Amino acid sequence: MIIEFRCEREYARRWMRRETLSIDGRDVPVQIAWTANAEPRPAGLDTLFELERLVLHKGKPSGTNRLDSIPERTRAHPETADVIVDFTGAARDPGSAARLYLRPLFNGVAGENAALAAILAGDLPVIEIVNEVDGSVVDRGHPSGEIAAGLSGALETVMARTLTMVAAILSGRPRIVPQLARPAGAGVSRQPTAYVVRGLAVSIAKEIYRLCCYAPHWHIGWRFNDGAGVWQTGDLSGPSWNVLKDPGNHFYADPFPITWQGRTFVFFEDLDHRVGKGIISAVEFGDDGPVGEAVPVLEEPWHLSYPFLIEHGGALWMIPESSTNGDVALYKCVRFPDKWERHATLLSGLELADVTITRHDGLHYLFGAWRDGTGGYSDSLAIYYAEHLLGPWLPHASNPVLIDRASARPAGNFVTINDKLWRPVQNCADGYGAALALAEVVELSPTAFRQTVRHWLKPGPAWPGRKLHTLNRCGRLEVIDGSRVQPKTSAFASKSPSTVLSARTNPSAAR
Repeated sequence: MIIEFRCEREYARRWMRRETLSIDGRDVPVQIAWTANAEPRPAGLDTLFELERLVLHKGKPSGTNRLDSIPERTRAHPETADVIVDFTGAARDPGSAARLYLRPLFNGVAGENAALAAILAGDLPVIEIVNEVDGSVVDRGHPSGEIAAGLSGALETVMARTLTMVAAILSGRPRIVPQLARPAGAGVSRQPTAYVVRGLAVSIAKEIYRLCCYAPHWHIGWRFNDGAGVWQTGDLSGPSWNVLKDPGNHFYADPFPITWQGRTFVFFEDLDHRVGKGIISAVEFGDDGPVGEAVPVLEEPWHLSYPFLIEHGGALWMIPESSTNGDVALYKCVRFPDKWERHATLLSGLELADVTITRHDGLHYLFGAWRDGTGGYSDSLAIYYAEHLLGPWLPHASNPVLIDRASARPAGNFVTINDKLWRPVQNCADGYGAALALAEVVELSPTAFRQTVRHWLKPGPAWPGRKLHTLNRCGRLEVIDGSRVQPKTSAFASKSPSTVLSARTNPSAAR
């Protein structure tokens, strides 16, 4: 296969300087054809990118910085390309004999200027890859911007996920093209100067915040509920939520409750701000709430979080997130709750976060937030399936099955209600972990996947503050988590074991 990228020579950027594209682990050669025609960019754009490089990126160049030297052409083969990926806004070359001519669109418009316009309007664009041979949309996605710093970082994130989608198309796997709404205000362009000034101000505010507070500081909410819960009401109403006490210099997140051997525990990520690495801890719950102190139950040299629990074959198992170690590991409980032994590696050589398993139509399905080394961490969903928990696990025919920051990343256990399969998902449209959504899985097989989001949940009067990104239930016990401002003082350590959170008693949580 010969792949040709068509790019504007006048605006040659570092991300374009590539010789290969990774497709299913294979490095496929890429040749670049520079086009002479180019739409003018906003005045001062390169100056702003350089300013961002110095201030936001700590002096490191980004993929959006200009190339220092541009060769006349970088075609590696004299032959006609099999596949052309046209990143320009120019009309398609009518003389092209490529069997596949792909054109990325950003909120429905081609070219880098369209991506910049969307970002300057205040949001990352919906990306569509169009086959210009027949005009069909062959893939569609909405990237997450949790690692995008400034205008340059946002543009780099958009182009990185565009390449993810191109690679998936060229792999030959069937694509599942979801319907995604374009952001409100798409096409309303602002001045880049105002955008970068605002970005610098936000960056400075964040640095001050980090100096004065533990950031981010997640906390766990819990309540006993004898009536309809979140899954039945589609919101956070009902009994008041309580906050699980933490030491102040630790945060607690990703709660997973379970009753095992007659005792109920909540397992969660426990991150010491002073160390910056998560372990898995657990706290017992009785009829009135937490009993005793949280105890560490699993630690590795690498970061652990999201302790997904599953009962299988008369034993209790855990799959904590270990994406920084590049694998999906299965641990067996040998003494409840505090002794776990690594039993198997289910998948290796990939970044897969928040792994969550369900059994459906006789197969185990493993869902996780997948990342190919670039772009955001929360917008791409990969699915694997197996007959047995220990595998072998095979990839879904259309991985990644979904690229959507608002409904891809898992947020807790699957739930079956009236014979319908549901999954909580993270809605990262307003940033990582900002909100939750409840999605009905309409179709699931080794070759198909379709879900429909039925409810959106955000922090509000029932759970004031910032962020909401995990939902689970065990019997009467419902658990969620969120983020709040936590000053770097010891005052929090003197608070009671659990505090009812309300807008009046905790106004700082409304930030």
